[in-house]
Parts: sequence; structure tokens; C-alpha cells
Amino acid sequence: MSENSEAPGTPSDTSDLPAGGTTPGPQPEPLRFFGTTWVDHDGGYGLRRVGVTVGSLVAAVAACFVLRFAYQGLEIAEVGGLVGMLVVLMFAVCSAIAFRKTWEGFTRRPADPSQEDRLRGLKSIGFIGSLLAYFVRSFREAPGETLRRTEYETALARYQKRRSSRTGNPAARKGTKGKRPGRR
Repeated sequence: MSENSEAPGTPSDTSDLPAGGTTPGPQPEPLRFFGTTWVDHDGGYGLRRVGVTVGSLVAAVAACFVLRFAYQGLEIAEVGGLVGMLVVLMFAVCSAIAFRKTWEGFTRRPADPSQEDRLRGLKSIGFIGSLLAYFVRSFREAPGETLRRTEYETALARYQKRRSSRTGNPAARKGTKGKRPGRR
């Protein structure tokens, strides 16, 4: 999250704009498929949520069909029941792990990003779990909205606090008038 520009949708006075053209203050972090529409729930936010819900479910169902065709290919190849069972078990376990890790990613940042990098392959195999996590979470909010909103509001409060404590000319404050402390 950048603290160099303010949230979209807030009234801005263009006379205070710096040379770059952005208003001062924190900038909300965009979400996949939503951009920054999650801030004020504008710009087609509701339609995007419906699209993510339906799209993730359709993608998960399509992925299940693809996996079913792959399993049928194993049956045609007559590799044996053990191999078929291991393939099904592998996809089930990987999907469960991918669901859990994707769901956790909606509520908090990963403590160890290198651990997330190591799980990338496992999450790729269990992509159906990630799609289902998107499907379930999009009923409540844009996936990851709560985390981003908390971070954004914290950054806004910090920015406002810093901004209010620095207003005015310190030399013109009452009581200082250029005198050193301890002298008359």
C-alpha cells in the first residue's frame, strides 16, 4: 500500500495536487478482478462479485471434468487400481491444502513468503481448492477485501495523525516566540 495518494472517490482539491497529479495520502491496494472498487463498492462492484462467484464455480466444475477425462485416460491405459487411487488421493489432498492456504490468504498476509513460494506447485495441482475458496469467499465479500480494508484504514488513520501533528508553522506557535527555554 502506497501512502502517496488518497483513496479514489474522495473529494479532491486540485489546487493542492503535487506535480504527479495524485492526491496525498494512502492509496488502496487493488484486488484481483476488482481493482479498487472494493473501497466504496462502486464501479460495478456487485456485478464483479457475481461474476467472480459464478466464474469460479464454472471454472471448478470445468476443471473437475478435465480431471475426470484424465482419470478415464488412466483407466483406458490400464495402469491399475493403485495408480488411479493415488492420483485421486493426490488431487484431493492438494485441493484441500490449496483451499486452506487460499482462504488464509484472504484474512492475513503470509508470515513466511518463502514458504508460500515452496507451496506454489502443490497449490497448482490443487487448483480446484483455490477456485472453491474464491467461490465460497465471494458470497461474503470480494476475496481479500477485509484484509485490504483493515490495512487501508490503518494507513489512513496513521496518515491523518501524522498530517494533523505537522500542520502549521512551528515557529509561529504560542509560547515559543523565539525564546530559548530557561531564559527570560
